[in-house]
Amino acid sequence: MKQHQNLCVLFWLRKSKTTSGPAPLYVRLTIEGLRSEFALGRKAYPDKWLAKAGIMKGTNEEARTINHYINQVKTELHKHYNHLLSQYDLVTPEMVRNSYLGITESKKTLVELFEFHILQLEEKAKIKVYSPKTVSRYKITLKKVTIFMKDQYKVSDMSLENLKISFLKNFEHYLRVKDGLQNNTAMKYIKILKKVVVVAQSHEWLTTNPFQTFKCSYIQPEREVLTQEDLDKLNKKHISIQRLAEVRDVFLFCCYTGFAYNEVESFAYDAIQRGLDGEKWLSINRAKTGTLESVMLLPLPLEIIGNYREHKYCKTFNKLLPVNSNQRYNAYLKELADICGITIKLTTHIARHTFATTVTLANDVPIETVSALLGHKDIRTTQIYAKVVKKKVSNDMKALRSRLLKNEEEQFQEAHKKYAD
Repeated sequence: MKQHQNLCVLFWLRKSKTTSGPAPLYVRLTIEGLRSEFALGRKAYPDKWLAKAGIMKGTNEEARTINHYINQVKTELHKHYNHLLSQYDLVTPEMVRNSYLGITESKKTLVELFEFHILQLEEKAKIKVYSPKTVSRYKITLKKVTIFMKDQYKVSDMSLENLKISFLKNFEHYLRVKDGLQNNTAMKYIKILKKVVVVAQSHEWLTTNPFQTFKCSYIQPEREVLTQEDLDKLNKKHISIQRLAEVRDVFLFCCYTGFAYNEVESFAYDAIQRGLDGEKWLSINRAKTGTLESVMLLPLPLEIIGNYREHKYCKTFNKLLPVNSNQRYNAYLKELADICGITIKLTTHIARHTFATTVTLANDVPIETVSALLGHKDIRTTQIYAKVVKKKVSNDMKALRSRLLKNEEEQFQEAHKKYAD
């Protein structure tokens, strides 16, 4: 489907390129916030340049020649832009620039590819196919790739034809060593870069994928969760400070529903729905994956919601619960852990992990059901939590074995002492 786009053409003098005399004339192309610019091979004196109009002032021969050239370039740029629009659903400034300069389709660049794909993502984000955070991750990756190319290859862009597996390996090295990123974070950026190159291949801008053999390696982090004793401690603790009591309730709500901070914050006052089973449910499309997450409300979450039906904030701002900003929420969680004597660092993710393990899997809820409750696209994601539960069971059994061995040893020592007496 063709998307409505506008091309903005700006002519300007690059005064930084000269200390005196005429300055080089540049043109800047802008489409939907994306830019591309190049030199026109002409110069003009700054004191004779009308910046707002983008032309030279005066009617002398020099001014007429330059202004006529500017009009010609502007007309040609729009011709190339309209021609590209007839061929592609989305057009980037780089595509217009390359078309005008005679750079063929076979010489598309990495930056141009990124900008093209980002435009597509932005259009899909408008209709809720992707989240703004997804678009943001691609923009951040483009920035890191651009900085890497300048650092490693001393260029601001690179032809797709010149991409090799060594490019990706060097990019990984740069992210880990010079950018100081942890392995999994670096792999996220590399995964995005690989996806973008696949887009180039699907548009036949590349015949083969130079990054196909590179395998992203992830290190599975240790997931901390709260025990049932921790949850009971939080629930039964009397908290006189209102802001901390509210944060405790919101956190417990997340622990017993599995919803992430963003989902809970976005629930409207009347978000509860009555299911076909007659039970009360909450449903939302996850901001992270776009998949539906539906959870039947257990007694404690229902009690928490009931406690805030008359809360001023909830009624005024049409909210299910009084959720603080993310920054304040995490700061208050630290205070909450201190006053409740919980040693684990409480975060928004801990609540979701706890729901998956302590609240559901540890209580014999099938992993397929837990996967659906969490809105996971792949059950392998949920299996990570099953491993956490198995490890907890193993540790508990080891502790039990130690206690039993200790008791046996004490009984033996006691019997030996009686026999000696």
